[in-house]
Amino acid sequence: MNKLVSITFFTLIISLSAFSQPDTISITLDNVSYPYPVKFMPVTSDGQDLRMAYMDVKPANANGKTVMLFHGKNFGGYYWGNVINALTNKGYRVIVPDQLGFGKSSKAFIHYSFHKLARLNKQLLDTLGISKTYVLGHSMGGMLATRFALMYPEKVEKLLLENPIGLEDYHTFVPYTGAEEQYKTELKSTPESVKKYYQSSYFPQWRPEYDYLVKIGGNVSRSADFPRYAKVAALTYEMIYEQPVCYEFGLLKVPAVLFIGMDDNTIVGKALLSPQEQAKHGQYKLLAPAAAKKIPNGKLIPFEGVKHIPHIEAPDKFLKALLENM
Repeated sequence: MNKLVSITFFTLIISLSAFSQPDTISITLDNVSYPYPVKFMPVTSDGQDLRMAYMDVKPANANGKTVMLFHGKNFGGYYWGNVINALTNKGYRVIVPDQLGFGKSSKAFIHYSFHKLARLNKQLLDTLGISKTYVLGHSMGGMLATRFALMYPEKVEKLLLENPIGLEDYHTFVPYTGAEEQYKTELKSTPESVKKYYQSSYFPQWRPEYDYLVKIGGNVSRSADFPRYAKVAALTYEMIYEQPVCYEFGLLKVPAVLFIGMDDNTIVGKALLSPQEQAKHGQYKLLAPAAAKKIPNGKLIPFEGVKHIPHIEAPDKFLKALLENM
């Protein structure tokens, strides 16, 4: 069987198995199945003892190199299964953290910053004895991966960005809403609203294998602890809004590759804009080439007709391009 076909099949199996996810999901995803065993690293932040979840997947035939995967804001490590499989098949060790505030990691009331999250990821690498890694970041994870590369260039083999948000500075055109206002919005989340958002923003054509993403992203709203989850989501929204990285692309000292679904039109805070303003922004077909030009040793890999999550929407194309550009 062709390896990429087998990888796509692996993705489908993971997706279908997740249909059995319960109707109510805990805010630390305790009852959500991940593609590989999850471990926890104790961390301290803002005087609180917390824990950071991660997967550490080692290949059967190691090539001596490591890749770290950073998830997007609305996801956790659970959606990286096919990417992990493709990389380990090629001999890479793969580290997949759930960032603090996301996935199976602690939902702490702290000041969230990309600097802080980058430092925690360096701590994870140091704890695991990993001196250098490729860093692949999707969506919000792309902003974090960029900050990580700016702070710790000596740790980064290559920066790999999959439809990162933050290619433009949202606070220059999106009206400000503080964490308290955003919290009220987050509290309104339901499985139905999550699916509607995913359908309109992530996938131009809905497929049954995407439903597991909605089950995880939406069913957490049924938890008795959902207000805490919503408050943390509001705090991390504020982090994205207030901490742009787009002005620093020219300062990157590591090679970078942008893997971009060119039909993406993601804007953080899009609902706060008029249709006329929405049309002016979030145009990845324009933003991505401009960003690639700003980055020294930057390279753009476009995926035409693809939106925000190429590794799920167009896995064969994405994984082929990823492996060719490692």
